Amino acid sequence: MSLTTTTHLNFHGDARAALALYASATGGQVVATTYADLGMPADAPGADGIVFGLAAADNGFRVMAYDVPGPRAAVGTPGSTRRENGMTITDQPFFVSVRGDTLDEVRAVWDGLVDGATVVEPLAASAWSPGFGMLTDRFGVTWVLDVATAA
Repeated sequence: MSLTTTTHLNFHGDARAALALYASATGGQVVATTYADLGMPADAPGADGIVFGLAAADNGFRVMAYDVPGPRAAVGTPGSTRRENGMTITDQPFFVSVRGDTLDEVRAVWDGLVDGATVVEPLAASAWSPGFGMLTDRFGVTWVLDVATAA
């Protein structure tokens, strides 16, 4: 079993460019999934945005990125992360991502964080993982937890 934590950066249309820069700077590769890849009509506004992005290098460097849908949240209202129309909307500049090898392993971390937390998305199967969930803990930190897949 193995758990990894990764900084998960949130952008407003710049996730692809940021990932490319980080991968180039560290000798890594980019893996990116767009909203269109997960079923949004290709001609819809924001369909080419990154819903799941990762820059990773053999030297251990890893950073994830996401294009937050919709307009940029107003500055001065930190701490808001919510589900709206099936998408995660946030004004936070980053999340902490925890990825495990098994659902049991991820669920144990979830169970440790959920007391006093606001659940943004319950831990359950998703289009890209056998287990994915998001919560904001009682200290205001948003955590994204998922089970690693082969791809």
